[in-house]
Amino acid sequence: MSVHVAPAVAPGSGALGILGGSGLYDLDGLEDVRDLPVTTPFGEPSAPPRVGRLGGQTLIFIPRHGRDHQYLPSEINYRANVHALKQLGADRVVSVSAVGSLREEIRPGDFVLVDQFLDRTYRRQNTFFGGGCAGHVGFADPVCPDLSGTLATAGGGARRAVHLGGTYVCMEGPQFSTRAEALFHRSLGATVIGMTGATEAKLCREAELCFSLVAIATDYDCWHPEEESVSADSVIQVLRKSVVDAKDFLRQAALVIPAERTCGCGSAAQNSIMTARDNIPPETRDRLRGLYGRYLK
Repeated sequence: MSVHVAPAVAPGSGALGILGGSGLYDLDGLEDVRDLPVTTPFGEPSAPPRVGRLGGQTLIFIPRHGRDHQYLPSEINYRANVHALKQLGADRVVSVSAVGSLREEIRPGDFVLVDQFLDRTYRRQNTFFGGGCAGHVGFADPVCPDLSGTLATAGGGARRAVHLGGTYVCMEGPQFSTRAEALFHRSLGATVIGMTGATEAKLCREAELCFSLVAIATDYDCWHPEEESVSADSVIQVLRKSVVDAKDFLRQAALVIPAERTCGCGSAAQNSIMTARDNIPPETRDRLRGLYGRYLK
């Protein structure tokens, strides 16, 4: 049974949360590795977070689909995953996600540091607000420029091509695109397509966490006339070949992340709550206290 635990590190001290597959746990040089079961006001995360240290940096891992990849994209408890990272002391989050490429120049195996999203999901719990507390955060620029800049610096030594910038289409899934959908998304100028990134980005912004996404292109979706259409088997094959480089990429990034944040992500929700504080139901105040306690006084 999961229990509430104290933060692994003090909030604001530079802990890095990582959302991705369980294979990312095994970073070279990761020390003092342990699982920290935790419960959140929004339920259980996909798996008990795994915490370790790399140099002077604390890393907190959560496999978004569960340890055995048992959760569909629409079944993931995104709110619990993001809240658990913040609850354990993370102030930055890197999402590592498999995507389909919508551009000829982005080949299977390439990395993309996306900077925009088109959210086409419709079955997600993608906000912490509600239940008698209305809030609206700014989301024009959905990734943290400082964290993405750090990742771009780390990507300079990557063994694979790293593309800077691009738009991620977030579809509901779990089915892959029809050919008509793939061509439509290309016509919009989108860069890659996946099933989880926009939801994670929205919740990280609301939780005042720096967020950036490393997209690993595994296929050309189904638009490319000379390539096979995407399948689960083809995705797995490319991911298996890419995981070593993805881990090295994360390791390099973790080692150069500065201790202090100078961006505005840490105050993203400062003026977002529209509801009069006295009118927020007590149970909602309790649920939001770990996120917005300083704004609920």
